[in-house]
Amino acid sequence: MASGHGSSPVPRGGRDGTYHKERDAPPQPRCRALRSLPDVCPKEPTGEGRGLYDGPSVVAEHDRWTVYSSKVNLPAALNDPRLAKRESDFFTKTWGLDFAETEVMPSFYLPNITREHFGPYLQEMAQRERIHERCKTICPNKDDVDAVSSITTNHDKSRAELEQVPKIFMRPDFALEDPATFNAVLPWSHFNSAGGKSSRDVASSKLLQEKLSHYLDVVEVSIARQISLRSEAFFHAMSSQHELQDRLEETQSAVAVLRGRTAAIDRVMCQGPLRAVRTALTRNNCVKLHNKLKLMAAVHQTQPTVQLLLSTSEFVGALELISTTKEVLQQELQGIHSFRHLGSQLCELEKLIDKMMVEDFSMYARSDLNRSLKDEPLVLEKVYDPNAASQKERLESLVFGLLRQRKLDFLDIYSDEMILAAKAIVSQCVAENVLLIEDIDTEVVTKLADQMRLMTFPQWFELLKTVFESFLLFLQKIKATLSVIKNVVLEVLASNQRNRLLEEARSAPSVQESPGGSSLLQGEAELAYLTHEGLFISDALNEVSRIQQSRAEAAGSDSASGATESFVSREQSFMSGDNMMPSDLELNRVINNIQELLHTASDVSHDRCVKVLTARAKDGSLERLSSAEFVCLSQAVEGFVRDTEELCGRRSVSLRGALQSQANRFVHRFHEERKTKLSLLLDNERWKQAEVPSEFQDLVNSIADGRITLPERKIPGPEDRKPTEFLLVNGQKYAVIGTVLLLIRIFLEYCQCVNDIPSIATDMLTRLSDLLKHFNSRSCQLVLGAGALQVVGLKTITTKNLALASRCLQLVVHYIPIIRAHFETKLQPKQFSVLRHFDHITKDYNDHIAEISAKLVAIMDSLFEKVLSKYEVKAPMPSACFRNVCKQMAKMHEAISELLPEEQTQMLFLRINASFKLHLKRQLARLGVVNDGGPQNGLVVVDVAFYTENVQALKSLDRLDLNMVEIWEQKR
Repeated sequence: MASGHGSSPVPRGGRDGTYHKERDAPPQPRCRALRSLPDVCPKEPTGEGRGLYDGPSVVAEHDRWTVYSSKVNLPAALNDPRLAKRESDFFTKTWGLDFAETEVMPSFYLPNITREHFGPYLQEMAQRERIHERCKTICPNKDDVDAVSSITTNHDKSRAELEQVPKIFMRPDFALEDPATFNAVLPWSHFNSAGGKSSRDVASSKLLQEKLSHYLDVVEVSIARQISLRSEAFFHAMSSQHELQDRLEETQSAVAVLRGRTAAIDRVMCQGPLRAVRTALTRNNCVKLHNKLKLMAAVHQTQPTVQLLLSTSEFVGALELISTTKEVLQQELQGIHSFRHLGSQLCELEKLIDKMMVEDFSMYARSDLNRSLKDEPLVLEKVYDPNAASQKERLESLVFGLLRQRKLDFLDIYSDEMILAAKAIVSQCVAENVLLIEDIDTEVVTKLADQMRLMTFPQWFELLKTVFESFLLFLQKIKATLSVIKNVVLEVLASNQRNRLLEEARSAPSVQESPGGSSLLQGEAELAYLTHEGLFISDALNEVSRIQQSRAEAAGSDSASGATESFVSREQSFMSGDNMMPSDLELNRVINNIQELLHTASDVSHDRCVKVLTARAKDGSLERLSSAEFVCLSQAVEGFVRDTEELCGRRSVSLRGALQSQANRFVHRFHEERKTKLSLLLDNERWKQAEVPSEFQDLVNSIADGRITLPERKIPGPEDRKPTEFLLVNGQKYAVIGTVLLLIRIFLEYCQCVNDIPSIATDMLTRLSDLLKHFNSRSCQLVLGAGALQVVGLKTITTKNLALASRCLQLVVHYIPIIRAHFETKLQPKQFSVLRHFDHITKDYNDHIAEISAKLVAIMDSLFEKVLSKYEVKAPMPSACFRNVCKQMAKMHEAISELLPEEQTQMLFLRINASFKLHLKRQLARLGVVNDGGPQNGLVVVDVAFYTENVQALKSLDRLDLNMVEIWEQKR
């Protein structure tokens, strides 16, 4: 039985068919698994949920500081030699007051055993215990009954015999080796007689021996009596023992047979499959190890591959390889001791790539903006290194890399380089033009502004056009470069949107249920490409195909499905990492910044051109330009502004503002020159009718045809027409003075300036209205105010002078609506309010014309008053007074008939006739002559008939109604 407990549960069969007990295998040494440091080589995941180790890793976390980054261990912190005693609040001040007093939580793996756990057992055994106790009381033991009877019969005898035995033999601590016990049992005092053995000693020794023998017999008899009392129970136990031995033998034989059968089943059905499973697991482990080694070899080639990619400006590929390698180190190769420093090295390499991309972008922007575009394309395509990629691809790679690293401020670098390049353009253009001018010594005159002021206007204008052309090419180059950058950003934005749609499609139930082998294969191929860059690409792709095939074959196997789920989960965790590309909002902000940068380039170009313009205008040279020169300048500036607006889509105001400022100065000088010229002409005007050259007639004809421009000057030739006496305007003759002819040309010059420079329309209109007012007021002063008597030295202001002035004013009034309509086409609707100046001017001119007409009537009125005051009704007839009146009327008609049109002449003489009748009526009333048919009445009728005949005899007055009836006083 004892040997059965130590036997193996699975006996092994011998060659003879018998089964022998399997020897206990020697105890295997328990090797404790080595645990790596958590911050250097954390335990790698095995696919099981409880096998993951979430401790920090210096390979995985390089940017965030944790408590594991501390270089001081706990014993060093607790054994501070500077403290007399350990501070009690060392932990509590950091982790709370309950840190030291917190009880240890009981183990979750040991259940809390209570009395309730034994309830079922106690209930089961209670009935059996009660039966056992009842049986003990009802059926006492046979041995106990015999013992009771034996005791009752032989009690006295046994007690008496046992009491003869000394008590020393009955003590539990009886030991003959004890000297006191030995002396008490064998009293040597009886054998201490001197000299030999006496008969007494022999008798004593025999007596002692017999006594001890008697004690032995008493004890043996008592023992035999006790054995006899329990003999039946002993033999019953012996028989039970033999029966039990037989049953054990039967059980042993049955167990041997069972063990043999179990060993056969184990050998036939278990050991082979288990060996196959173990071999498959070993093979899978070897495959995993091989893949891990290949992955380690690929990761080992990361740094050389990154260097190779950087040599070809493949920044995105290098950054993706670094990112993928870091993820592989965190997931697939977590805990590899040899790669413990590779993560930090990759972080430093990534920072170095960031600096390289920023420096390369700055160098690209500098070289791109400072190169000449006359013989080169807009975007750099030629390369300086034949082994390098094209500069356009280099720019795209730089932009992709900067976007991936979220270096979204790279446009600021381009903006700074753009400003420096714009400054260099002006300096280069000035230097190239100054080299062609021999009159400027660059060693003496070093400043660019001074050099530009020493140029003549044609030379400076050529420089300005060169600057404009250079800046247009400059803006085209910037727009082309920004277009490349914008296309890259749009491509990234579209890629983000596609990825978002793919993620949404993958998350849809229909997509999850559908077979996704091709998409998964593509994702694993991308992973393999990024992971095995340049060295194991084909192996990785073949491995992906093999994994797909193994998944399809092992779809029904639980273990294989568990491995597949683990692989898929790792892949999803890798592919679902944080996206390094900027968000859609950030990308849209970059696109807006690109457009703003193009607008900034336009503004910078305009600002540099303003510098060129203001440098030239500093000494007032632009104000002294002729109209044609300033028009050329204005057209060049407007053309440049228009081209930049079409190119950049930005309406820059700086250059227009500078041109407007110069235009205002030019308009002021232009106006002052012509106003001064007009004043000089008026001050020298003798107010006589001038001949009209053919060029002025042609000028008027062109205005009538709707061409409000100055015709080109013709070279005088022999076929030129002779000057005419009158100016024909729409079929009407205008007798004019030479100043008015020049005034017509002057306001055409104003209109021509407005045609060439539309931006100065309002200012030019104000100045032209001032010029027309000046002409009106000055002519009024000279003619009506008789200022020409002192200025020119005229003896008197004649009616002819007045009529000529009136006709000139009428000519100007005729052209005011034409000028107004012309300016109205050049103004914005919100500027139409300035056109009211022409209404005021027209009113002033008409008032002036009316004043001249009144002045002519007043001249004759004063003559009538003077002459008729001496009139007497007496012979001879016609009287001298009426003769004098008719003579003056003829002179008046002769003076104005050729100057004023027929209608105005008739109206004027009607007014004169009314004045004459009024004065004649007064004189007749003073003389007392009435319409009574008397002699005086007859004399007056003769004079009036003479007056009427002479007036109607004048040209264009034959139809004039000279009814003289109202001159008579009615008869009293």
